[in-house]
Amino acid sequence: MTAPAPTRAALGLLAVLTALNVLNFIDRQLVGSLAPLLIAELGLSRAAIGLLQGFAFVLVYTVAGLLLGHIADRTSRPRLIAGGLAVWSAATALSGLAQGFGHLALARMLVGVGEAALTPAALSMLADVLPVSWLGRAAGIYYAGVSIGAGLSLVVAGLVAPALGWRACFLGLGVAGLLAAAAVAWLRDPRTSRAVTHRPADAHPSTAGTARDLAALLRGAPALVLTMLGGALTTFAAASGIHWLTWLVEERGFTFRRAAFLAGAIYAVAGLCGNVLGGWFADWCERRWRGGRIWSMVVTVLALLPFALLFLFTPPNTPVFFACWFLTAMGSTTWYGPLFATAQDFAPPRIRSTTVAFLMLVINVLGVGLGPWITGLIGDRVSLTRGILVSLVVGACSVVPLAIAARRCEQDWRRVNPGPA
Repeated sequence: MTAPAPTRAALGLLAVLTALNVLNFIDRQLVGSLAPLLIAELGLSRAAIGLLQGFAFVLVYTVAGLLLGHIADRTSRPRLIAGGLAVWSAATALSGLAQGFGHLALARMLVGVGEAALTPAALSMLADVLPVSWLGRAAGIYYAGVSIGAGLSLVVAGLVAPALGWRACFLGLGVAGLLAAAAVAWLRDPRTSRAVTHRPADAHPSTAGTARDLAALLRGAPALVLTMLGGALTTFAAASGIHWLTWLVEERGFTFRRAAFLAGAIYAVAGLCGNVLGGWFADWCERRWRGGRIWSMVVTVLALLPFALLFLFTPPNTPVFFACWFLTAMGSTTWYGPLFATAQDFAPPRIRSTTVAFLMLVINVLGVGLGPWITGLIGDRVSLTRGILVSLVVGACSVVPLAIAARRCEQDWRRVNPGPA
């Protein structure tokens, strides 16, 4: 039987939400993209950069994400996204006025509050309008915003900062986001449009009901919990990539401009390939066996880890170095599609946004929060090479919980989704 194709309206919504995620990650990655300049002018340490990129952002982002994910299950999601965009863009602009770590940390917290509104609402909207067979590809395309946004963030840093200073990067992008927020509020929520909704909307659950439903889902599906843990370990390694630019400049002899341009171009192209191919491969595996999306993460981690290790220890400016750099960047994004598609597949529609928000809490606190900070601490005390190596080892450990989750995925899915598959 041929899988249903998405409608033109659904693909248009996917394009708009992906564009917003690109802007999301341009703003989010600016601290890492400008790290060598912030270290030089504001006297920040590598660990401080890790905290700004990690916990200063993540702690607020994850707590706000749970609240806003629940709100997204009950209210207009486009208006919620527009409000979040306005908050994070204003905070990005304020970052350009920072005089030290404290100012930047406060601004990063506000960025976290705003950006927490986007992904739970966006992914639940996409799950409302796209066929189930498209969930992996859709999440992969949406999360292409990570690689494109992070790559463009590096390009902006390389172009603007040497000419106008690092503050101009924050100010310019903040103003652009504020202008975009007004247009986003006019998007139609598919929950209110019978023309594009494939699944009936559940009655709005109460907060206590949502918490009970989420707890029941996690108790009934250990495979989902293990997948979240595996995703957190993978994220630990991927998020530590925020130090790659500083590593290239300080330990591999690149100039800031050259490192920023090369990193931006490679990460944008390779990361996009990783997102799209990872999502496609996950859906291909899922069509063949239950748990295929989770098995796809195991395969990609094991297949691409050797290239990451070669990149770390190969002499720079050689063909092998650049080839391994490309494959390492690609491997850092292949997991987005299968991870978020798995969460959506397990979750009932009434708590889909909340489940995505809980997944984001797990991977952000354990991965995005700890990864850059611990890697930066090791970089300050030993070397960034050692810190990045530790992060890669942590990421490789993800195959253990992921393999266990994949083996029991079928029985757990049937337990929380009674009825025909």
